[in-house]
Amino acid sequence: MTKHALSTRLWHWVNAAAIIVLFMTGLNISNAHKYLYWGNYGFDPKDAWLAVVKFPGWATIPGHYNLAVARDWHIIAAWPFGVGLLFIWIAMLVNGHFRRDLTTKPSDWTPGAVIASVKAHAPAGGGAHHGGYNAVQKILYGGVFGVLLPMMVLTGLSISPGFEPAAPWVLDLLGGRQSARSLHFLTAWAVFGFFVIHIVLALTDWRLILEMFTGGRRPDPASTHDPAPAPAPVTPPAAEGAMDHG
Repeated sequence: MTKHALSTRLWHWVNAAAIIVLFMTGLNISNAHKYLYWGNYGFDPKDAWLAVVKFPGWATIPGHYNLAVARDWHIIAAWPFGVGLLFIWIAMLVNGHFRRDLTTKPSDWTPGAVIASVKAHAPAGGGAHHGGYNAVQKILYGGVFGVLLPMMVLTGLSISPGFEPAAPWVLDLLGGRQSARSLHFLTAWAVFGFFVIHIVLALTDWRLILEMFTGGRRPDPASTHDPAPAPAPVTPPAAEGAMDHG
């Protein structure tokens, strides 16, 4: 059985490209006003809860400050990101990937399960596991799919000028336009942190990257069990008679 379905692989690479463009254009947009606020309004720096550093040109798209171009590219990349998230959720529910690989059990949330997962993924523990997902992977992927990525879409829509008239209750739920902007910023950096950890762990075993192109193969469940003990030797009847009369 293929480890990674075609739908998962297609979404993975399209989403990776979209996130890179969104993040780098987002840094350019952030340079336009580096202060973050809570509530509906925010302009005066003295009311800000955070002053963000100015990001260098090499970390942004385009490579220099241009708010109009950055916004255009941000909106373009947001389409495959948002539509792709809807696509992958439908695919995961239909093909059973979510139920089979990402659904957690109460035991997965225990400290022991987390420690065991970290040890198993470390080089001393044999490196990356090519079978199912361990407890930490289930929790992290579930958090990304179920919380971070949907939050990026929701907060991104909320700070879009044309969205408020269509769904003003969303801004109220998030605490106002400036609160939505702050949450969008924080969530973006949380996704970036996961992105970095994901790449670092993938680079520890090049086969993980190859599997995301080829699909890989799931290990045979029979091979994961201990082999059955060999049957006890049967003594021939003639030999039993010889032993009785010896």
